[in-house]
Amino acid sequence: MASLVIQTSFLGDVILTTPLIAELARRGPVDVVTTAGSAGVLANHPSVRKIIVYDKHGADSGVRGFARTARRIRLAGISGTATTQLAGQRESYDTAYMAQGSVTSASLALAAGVRKRIGFNTSAGRRLYTARVEYRFDRHHAERLWWLSMTECADEPQPYQIAPSLYPGAADVSSVDTLLESFAGSPRSFVALAPGSAWGTKRWPFFPELAVQVASRHNVVIVGGSNDVALGEEILGRLPPRSGINGAGALGILASAELLRRAAALVTNDSAPQHLASAMATPTIAVFGPTVPEFGFGPLAPRSTIASHPSLACRPCDKHGPERCPLGHWRCMRELSAATVFHLLEQTQNTLKRATR
Repeated sequence: MASLVIQTSFLGDVILTTPLIAELARRGPVDVVTTAGSAGVLANHPSVRKIIVYDKHGADSGVRGFARTARRIRLAGISGTATTQLAGQRESYDTAYMAQGSVTSASLALAAGVRKRIGFNTSAGRRLYTARVEYRFDRHHAERLWWLSMTECADEPQPYQIAPSLYPGAADVSSVDTLLESFAGSPRSFVALAPGSAWGTKRWPFFPELAVQVASRHNVVIVGGSNDVALGEEILGRLPPRSGINGAGALGILASAELLRRAAALVTNDSAPQHLASAMATPTIAVFGPTVPEFGFGPLAPRSTIASHPSLACRPCDKHGPERCPLGHWRCMRELSAATVFHLLEQTQNTLKRATR
C-alpha cells in the first residue's frame, strides 16, 4: 500500500520534503498532497507516484473544497491498491506523513480514511495524529522531515539522505538554453542572484551594488518571480552590455532549478531559491537578516556559506521575517555590505577551484 505525504506549505518546504519522499519510496509507492502552486516542483520526480492537488486558497477553499479533496485522496489511495478486490475497503492509504502540521491537514487525512497519521509533537494538528515524532529544533528542516519516516532507534542520517532533489525535464532544459543564448561564446561562468523574498525585511538591499562587483569577474543572471522583474531591470541597468540577463519571471520552478545547476554560485536571500540550489548542489551564499539558519532552513549545497550581521542582539526577530523591522533600524541588512558578500562569494569560488584541480 502506498504512503501519503501531505505538504501544503511554502514552496521551499515542499523542496525540503523530497528527502522524506525519497526515503519512503525505498519502501513502496508514495503519493503527495500539495498545493496548486507547488505541484510543478515535484513533476518528473522518480520517488513520487501521484500528485494530488489541494488548491486550498482557490478551487478547493471552504468546506466543500475540503470534502472534495478528502474524497480525491481516498479514491487515489484505493485506485492505487494492487488487489482489485480491496476496492470496497474503507481505508485508502495506510499511513499519512504530516509534513505540514496544521489542523486542516490532519483533518484532511482523517476525513480521507487514513488509519495512521504521523506528525511532529509540536504541530497544531498533533491531537489528530496516531503517532508523534519529536520536532528537533537543532536540525535542518529537511532532516526533521526525514525523521517522520523513522523510528527513534534509527541511525543518524548521512548527508545524501537529507539532500533535496529535483528533476527538471527536457522543456526546462530547453527554456534555460534559450535564456542563456546571449552568453553564447562567453568564456566566463555566470553567478545567479536572487534578490526577492515574500517577506519584506528579508530582502537585502544591496544586490545592485553586488552585481557590479560580480560582473567584474562573472556574468550575472537574475532569478526570481514576476514580482522581481523590475528589480532585475534595475540591477541590469548597472552592468556592462551583454554581461547580465534578467531571468526573473521568465522560468518555471524546475527550469529555475536547471538554471541554478549551471551557475557557478547563487547569492540569495533566505528564500526558496536557496532550496532550489541545494537540490542542484550549487554553492550558495545565503543572506540572513531577521532570521537565522539555526531555524533549520539554511543552504545544504556543498561549499555554501551564510552572510549575516556579526553582532546584533535583536537577531533573530521573527520566524519568517516581518514586513518591517520591529525596532525601525533594519541594521541586520543595512549594515551588511556588498563588499562583504562579494568576499564570501570569492572565497567560495576559490574553494571550488582548489577542489577541482
